[in-house]
Amino acid sequence: MSVLSQKMREDMQLNGLSVRTQESYEAAVRQLAKHYHKSPDKIDEEELRQYFLYLKNVRGVSISTFRVALCGIKFFYEQTLKREWHTLALVRPDKQEKLPVVLSLPEVERILKCVHHQRYRVCLTTIYACGLRLLEGVQLQVKNIDSQRKMLHIFAGKGGKDRYVPLPTASLDMLRQYWRTHRNPEWLFPRLHGTWPGPVNTSGPMDETAVHTCPGGRCQGKAFRAALKESGVQKPATVHTLRHSYATHLLEAGTDLRTIQLYLGHASITTTTIYLHLTSVTQTQSRQRIDDMLAGLWR
Repeated sequence: MSVLSQKMREDMQLNGLSVRTQESYEAAVRQLAKHYHKSPDKIDEEELRQYFLYLKNVRGVSISTFRVALCGIKFFYEQTLKREWHTLALVRPDKQEKLPVVLSLPEVERILKCVHHQRYRVCLTTIYACGLRLLEGVQLQVKNIDSQRKMLHIFAGKGGKDRYVPLPTASLDMLRQYWRTHRNPEWLFPRLHGTWPGPVNTSGPMDETAVHTCPGGRCQGKAFRAALKESGVQKPATVHTLRHSYATHLLEAGTDLRTIQLYLGHASITTTTIYLHLTSVTQTQSRQRIDDMLAGLWR
């Protein structure tokens, strides 16, 4: 599959897909080939149809996993092999109307206080304080910080879009203090070389999995997950929950949806409106208005 893999990779590059998307699509095609124990160009349309049924009915994969598999396989057959199969037009992921988990501000504080390694705590705190995606957080550079304006410049976020995000004074001070521990000229969270706490490797940022994984292999599980467990917060939160919580807390504080959309880097405000369903302040205000309207009927 090496020749096909190379051609697919080149096609994805020409299509402008991100490196992470390319890796996910390649993995999806590899899983398909592994399932049938043969090169994917030898798989026929009926086998492809049965594979998607297998993912849905036998493995019961999540909607997001199914969507990635569909997009990757569809790209390979339609763009790389130039096959226009009815099955690829027919298959769709199940619709999902699930609301994301949101933490209260006290819950965020409890979890972050249970992250005991400084570099992870600083990174996760910054992710919450600025509403960042995980990859945006770990790949922050010194040049991203506009200390005069107290803004964070996110370069080429999701969809290749740049944006500015307010950088709270406390976060700026925290980042400055942490940077002095390594003084990397480029990265705020540089990759570490060797066993923790080894010397700083200036060749790149820390890997995103490092935010989850405890350093030096001295603890079991994931760092954020361990902090969540230690905090006693009984919610299925993830690192991305910090971003959802940031947006919800901004809305509860009176920030308008359009501004939140810009801070999060959403292409459409429709995506941002989901937080209207998550804020307790909005729900309380709505209930109060309904109570006032009904009270007037009985006067």
